[in-house]
Amino acid sequence: MKRNYLWCLVIFALFSSLLPVHALRFEQPPNGTIRTAPAAPLIPDEVRRAELARRRARVAERIGPQAVLVLFSAEPRVYSNDVDYEYRQENNLFYLTHLNQRGIKLVLMPGNPRFPEILFLPRRDPRLETWTGRMYSAEDAQRISGISEIWDAREFEPFMRALRLRQPYTPREGAQLMGRAPSANVTPTQIASTSPPLPASAATGYETLFTAARNNQAVIHLLLPFDREVRDGGESREFRQEQRFAAHWAQGANGYAVRSAWPIFTEMRVVKSPMELQLMQHAIDITIEALQRAMAMASEAQWEYEVRAEVEYVFRRRNAFWGYPSIVGCGPNATTLHYEEARGPIKPDSLLLMDVGAEYEHYSADITRTFPVSGKFTPAQAEIYNLVLASQEAAMRAVRPGATLSEVHAAAVEKIKDGLLRLGLITDKNSDQYAIWFMHGTSHMLGMNVHDVDLPGAKLAPGMVFTVEPGIYIREDALDNLPDTEEYRRFRQTVRPAFEKYKGIGVRIEDDVLVTENGFKNLSAALPRTTAEIEGFIAKARAIRAGGLRSASIGAASRFDSDPYQRAESIFAPAIAVVESSTPSDAGRRFRQRRSREAMPIFEYVCRHCGDKFEKIVTTTSRVECPSCHSEEVEKQLSVFSVAKSDVDFKGAIGPCRTCGDPRGPGACSLD
Repeated sequence: MKRNYLWCLVIFALFSSLLPVHALRFEQPPNGTIRTAPAAPLIPDEVRRAELARRRARVAERIGPQAVLVLFSAEPRVYSNDVDYEYRQENNLFYLTHLNQRGIKLVLMPGNPRFPEILFLPRRDPRLETWTGRMYSAEDAQRISGISEIWDAREFEPFMRALRLRQPYTPREGAQLMGRAPSANVTPTQIASTSPPLPASAATGYETLFTAARNNQAVIHLLLPFDREVRDGGESREFRQEQRFAAHWAQGANGYAVRSAWPIFTEMRVVKSPMELQLMQHAIDITIEALQRAMAMASEAQWEYEVRAEVEYVFRRRNAFWGYPSIVGCGPNATTLHYEEARGPIKPDSLLLMDVGAEYEHYSADITRTFPVSGKFTPAQAEIYNLVLASQEAAMRAVRPGATLSEVHAAAVEKIKDGLLRLGLITDKNSDQYAIWFMHGTSHMLGMNVHDVDLPGAKLAPGMVFTVEPGIYIREDALDNLPDTEEYRRFRQTVRPAFEKYKGIGVRIEDDVLVTENGFKNLSAALPRTTAEIEGFIAKARAIRAGGLRSASIGAASRFDSDPYQRAESIFAPAIAVVESSTPSDAGRRFRQRRSREAMPIFEYVCRHCGDKFEKIVTTTSRVECPSCHSEEVEKQLSVFSVAKSDVDFKGAIGPCRTCGDPRGPGACSLD
């Protein structure tokens, strides 16, 4: 009876190993080959509200008591006809409120002690909620944002008309959804009061602002579109409401000047708080996982969009979205900077450039890796890649408090020039010839936008986050598009041999760095970056993926498990321990030996010395050498399949071993 019970445990363990692969797809591998993104940071409501309050207080201090700030929520973006894109709040309103709903407006009046901040919130509408989901209640909005004065959104227009006419305004009956003190027309039962009323000496609260307006000294701050966006008289794509509001407000003398709020928000947002850095690091961690999973499966894909789908699946799986459309370009497509089509073929001998970034809670990552689809860089690919890597490292060494992004770029360019001259792709490092192959800046700020707010020429300071992303792009038509001058004709003739060698190669390496007190921290350092790291990671991840996908005996292992043998050990260990403790020692050893020969992956190799191909079952301690010439200079190809002992016992059911002819099957000689 006891023996039957023990063998039931063994059978249960074996059955467990046959679980579908996808059931454990996102399991953390035992030794971390794929770096699964850690759990999202848990930020308590009170911590978030305190930070939002500090931000609003800083804005209030900057604009002063004689000014008003008005922020509008983002308008829905139309995808087509009556279909919208998924809603995303305007960054600066989200920065001050953490509210992600359309129809919201925020007004700050630092000089008004009764109403220093007012949130205009659409009332919940059961009919709308039936179609689009639950809306914020006043209690929801207060809990999330910490703002205690909340009025019906329909009060915004009459409120602003009253300010224009310098008339004190209190909300109409029932329109003060939550507030500090009841107005004359509102009964206490209609208000969720969160603060005690102010003394009568505060009067209406508008006196300071209206006095300034009478003296033509009042100011309204808006997020006005940049001149470059509307220089031809057109409307802003993102800030159309603000543009129209400013134009209307400017009609007639009213004592208010209209100014842009961008300098205030830029100065604040360019330096990240600890809470912001937590959110950014999580977005970066999700992106690292997505890129690693893409590296592991890229050789199995036929089209770029398959690899892109792997990345964006991870984003969604981790409750994130993309911060910008993913760039996945193979071969010559990697030489297009913002290649978003992702419909080209995946070619085994090409490089795959992936510029992707998850966005989590409004904060975006931006990381690029370029890697060989085959898992091995060719000599020409490695030369370009290592030059870009050296350029990136030179740029990173220039990052420190007090430096500028221009200095970071200059360090990258200097290294690029030296390398391009050495490779024969330019003839004069003191000219701008390098820009034929490296035509963009090295860095941009990162945060709530992938190209976030910045202060041109400003000194770097602790808390700033930006990218470091040099690149080289040998476009196939680059020489054809140069000016037809004597100088460029000589240039084309001189660099033609090097151009033909490297033509079609595009490499960019991009990491997200944080300026610290003593230098910088690479927030995306967990992602393989050097050629050796990339090749090593891909070889291991793909071997594990092949074992996880093709082996029935270790089917419960994740597609990306770090070591199928460790995984198999972990699956069978409990049952084996019971059996071995209850059976004769030689029987226990036989069981372990029998189990250890199951699910061993077979790889096809090519000998670099004599060119012969052969197959071999590989274990964690295997030494692989060519059976013909005994050279160890062999190159591993894709996994053929995984062989189990039951396969070998079928006497040729899977064909003879091509190395030794053994009828038991491929790699059978490796079992002896």
